Amino acid sequence: MNRGLILKFENLVQLRGACQQLHTVSYQRVNRAQWKPVQSSAHPVWSLLLYPQFGQKDKLTNIALSQHRHLATKEETKKKKAKIPLTKGEVEIRQKMTVGELAQAMGKDVDHIYEALLYTDVDLDSLEPDSVLYEDQIKLVVKKSGMKYKSAKLKEEKERPNTDAVKRPPPDPAVLTPRPPVVTILGHVDHGKTTLLDSLRKTQVASMEAGGITQHIGAFLVHLPSGEKITFLDTPGHAAFSAMRARGTHVTDIVILVVAAEDGVMQQTIESIQHAKNARVPLILAINKCDKPEADPERVKKELLAHDVVCEELGGDVQAVNISALKGENLMVLAEATVALAEMLELKGDPTGLVEGTVIESRKDKGKGPLTTAIIQRGTLRKGCVLVAGKTWAKVRFMFDENGKAVDAASPGIPVEIMGWKEVPSAGDEILEVESEQRAHEVVAWRTYVEQQEKMKKDVEVIEAKQKEHRMEYEKKLQKFAHLTWRQRKAVLYKTNKHLMFSKPKERTEMDKNVLSVVVKGDVDGSVEAILNILDSYDADEECKLDILHFGMGDISESDVSLAEAFNGVIFGFSVKANENIKKMAAKKGIKIKLHNIIYKLIEDLKDELNSRLPPAVVENTVGEASVLDTFSVTVGKNKIPVAGCRVQKGMLDKKLQFKLIRNGDVIWKGSLSSLKHHKDDVQVIKTGMDCGLSLDKYIEFSIGDEIICYEENEAQQTTSWDPGF
Repeated sequence: MNRGLILKFENLVQLRGACQQLHTVSYQRVNRAQWKPVQSSAHPVWSLLLYPQFGQKDKLTNIALSQHRHLATKEETKKKKAKIPLTKGEVEIRQKMTVGELAQAMGKDVDHIYEALLYTDVDLDSLEPDSVLYEDQIKLVVKKSGMKYKSAKLKEEKERPNTDAVKRPPPDPAVLTPRPPVVTILGHVDHGKTTLLDSLRKTQVASMEAGGITQHIGAFLVHLPSGEKITFLDTPGHAAFSAMRARGTHVTDIVILVVAAEDGVMQQTIESIQHAKNARVPLILAINKCDKPEADPERVKKELLAHDVVCEELGGDVQAVNISALKGENLMVLAEATVALAEMLELKGDPTGLVEGTVIESRKDKGKGPLTTAIIQRGTLRKGCVLVAGKTWAKVRFMFDENGKAVDAASPGIPVEIMGWKEVPSAGDEILEVESEQRAHEVVAWRTYVEQQEKMKKDVEVIEAKQKEHRMEYEKKLQKFAHLTWRQRKAVLYKTNKHLMFSKPKERTEMDKNVLSVVVKGDVDGSVEAILNILDSYDADEECKLDILHFGMGDISESDVSLAEAFNGVIFGFSVKANENIKKMAAKKGIKIKLHNIIYKLIEDLKDELNSRLPPAVVENTVGEASVLDTFSVTVGKNKIPVAGCRVQKGMLDKKLQFKLIRNGDVIWKGSLSSLKHHKDDVQVIKTGMDCGLSLDKYIEFSIGDEIICYEENEAQQTTSWDPGF
């Protein structure tokens, strides 16, 4: 009994010593190490301690340290601390939660959400942690996880006060003063609008225009010998600039409709009449080129009757003046008619208070920065005024007239070029003066906010439509892969799209040659707008997709070249330049830069680029025609081969080329000949009027009256079916 107590006491002493050694060694080797005892199935600690014969003390310590100590690193400690706390059976949900947000709300990982969405209409292949889920999908995941859900309380957003700038109330008639009439010259391309204005201004505007065609709007103040002033807006007559003509009529008082006496009413003439009617602006008819022998002013007046433009001679109220802009004939009569109509309209303006106006045109200048041509409609514009237009503002630094001379003030009805804008406003934007720069910032911030809200609404509508479309596509795809498991479906889709996942944007674009990516740069906002309007009419995506990468104003830059390189695109510039360094950079990267000064030439070049992206079409050129006069068969071995006795009616039959058999107008075979004989001799060519026997490379029985056509296939360049309308 005493011996048993002694043995137990010794074991306790050894156990205490082993614990002390373990503690000392662990403290020395790993400072502040954390312990995690793990039971070993082979040799438990107590067995080694109670039976020291299994090993010595050092061996005991080493085994215990190697098998039973688990040191927790700092990273593992952080992971434990960052672990998401589990919810107690209730999840707070809201509309349009992402997969990651739902997982966090449930205290689960993302994989748990994926598992819960298995065998549903959700496409797991395209599902990412930031993908948005529908409300019914969120509820389904929560239910499958054995939890309950409750709707989160919506945060009530404070209604943002409207800080927009608005026009002033109508002025007091007592402060109104006479102002120059704003006259817009409209008409068909090349009917002499710029020449007319040039004759009135005694300058050479027309000679400066590319091809003699006005490319963008111009505003000019003309001083008549009588002392009267008239503000003229010269709009482009080309079909591409419809938006500019419409914009010109909205700020005008009178429209002068220029019609060439020898051409009569044309397409843009009709459009100009419609613009004037929509704006409810009175017309004056200027029949130009009356000095030409083929001129017929009376025919022009009669043609205009069909469009509700009735001249005074025919009982209407439209003044008609026969002029010759080139020779300067009857120009003063036209000016007097304009002044007389303006007096009848009693045009007056308010020169006091905050300025109101309209942006006619905007552009970027290297030295001056963003510039706008504007018509002042109310107030008097001076240096230092703070203006707002669209989502940008300006503190007026300088003002220039149409000749580039600096002016100190601009009253109602006066056109002026304004310098000092932070960004380029859009043509047609309303200009309003505000009290200070701080107020201008408030107005721009409000307008930006409103635009963002509208964009968000549109984005939500688009997203919902896309999701609905995606669901329908997914259901069709699900039927196709119904026999496969989720992992098998994922593997199949991965293999299908693998070649696209690891390719660069340029390589991806090269894979699909039927895509033309373009960068569009123009001199002024209206020119870019006109080009984009034309491109919007593109309707041949099934032939070649047209992708507009970027558009803007100013000369070609390095960023334009880099963007075009990334998507294997082409840069189109209208009335802009590209310096030598840019051209060398583009040539080195294989990027085309197409610069034009006339818009229809730019569009023609664009169509050529589209044509070059189209795959070549295979065209059949008929070489010869023969008719079957008799049929028989020959035996070769055990096989019977049908033979046609033919006579060549046109051209020749060449055995090396392709043939087709036509019966009752239908092609029933295409291929090559197995034999071609003339008087039992094998031949290569049979000419017109000769008889021959032939057999096909496929067993087909001939009928008398069949036609044999010999043809060759050639590749021909396709042309796009897109018609820009001019």
